[in-house]
Amino acid sequence: MKIETTRKRIVAFSTISLTDIVLLLLIFFLLTSSFVVQPGIKVKLPKAATGAQDESDKVYITVTQNERLYLNQKQVTRDELATQLRQLLKDEAKLVVIRADKDLSLESTIRIIDIAKLAGADRFMIATDSSL
Repeated sequence: MKIETTRKRIVAFSTISLTDIVLLLLIFFLLTSSFVVQPGIKVKLPKAATGAQDESDKVYITVTQNERLYLNQKQVTRDELATQLRQLLKDEAKLVVIRADKDLSLESTIRIIDIAKLAGADRFMIATDSSL
């Protein structure tokens, strides 16, 4: 015995709900992506395929190709770097971001990291350019 219904199946595919989902995903990814704000000092960063960003308080140490030092966009000498960095790190443990020029020797970068360690820094990140 065959039961007949008065309702008919809808054959057309509705794209409105799919459009809503794609739009919501697009908004979600735009809002959750973070943009890196580079300080105004021009440095050619080394390139890396992987990288991570941390949104905590940061202290930027920038080293140019001719070994000029900048602490948060303010030019300092090696001696001033240790004292000013100690003052910035005395209250809380901040992340120290080393922005060293890619043509700078590794030894110079390690010297800067040693100065930062002696000033009380314990968390480091080396900034890289994400485009490979």
